[in-house]
Amino acid sequence: MNTVFFLVFGLIVVVCAINVVVQRHPISSAISLIGVMGSLAIIYLQLGAEFMAAAQIIVYTGAVMVLFIFVIMLLNAGSEEGGKGPLTVRLLGVPLLLVFLGLLSYLIQRLFSDTGPVRFGDFKGGSPADVGRALFSTYLLPFEITSVLILIAILGAIVLARKELD
Repeated sequence: MNTVFFLVFGLIVVVCAINVVVQRHPISSAISLIGVMGSLAIIYLQLGAEFMAAAQIIVYTGAVMVLFIFVIMLLNAGSEEGGKGPLTVRLLGVPLLLVFLGLLSYLIQRLFSDTGPVRFGDFKGGSPADVGRALFSTYLLPFEITSVLILIAILGAIVLARKELD
């Protein structure tokens, strides 16, 4: 039964992720991204990482997506123009994507073939103490850099919106 749930929510993640890229309106893309984040939280629950699932829902699906939607609405972004690309790009895009995905899956299978199968519920590293210890020791610098980059992006969006209004 766990495998069925994993496949269902994995399919939801993939469909919503494709929808993020395909949508022409940024709000629709953001809503699809919420679908990706929510389904990932359910997959975390299946793996036994309850804290990670709760953090996924609260931080990413809640706070970050509200921030994204706020910035999109602040910029007053409309839907994209439907431009036609060159003929070679339209003809070779999908086959080259499939070749790339095939090569990527082959490399992953060759590099990580000695790992054992995943057993649902066996993950023991997602407690708040483990996450806090890793976040404030090993990953402190990347965490702070990401915080600064998000702040710069928000300020840049506000500056661009102000120039557009004037």
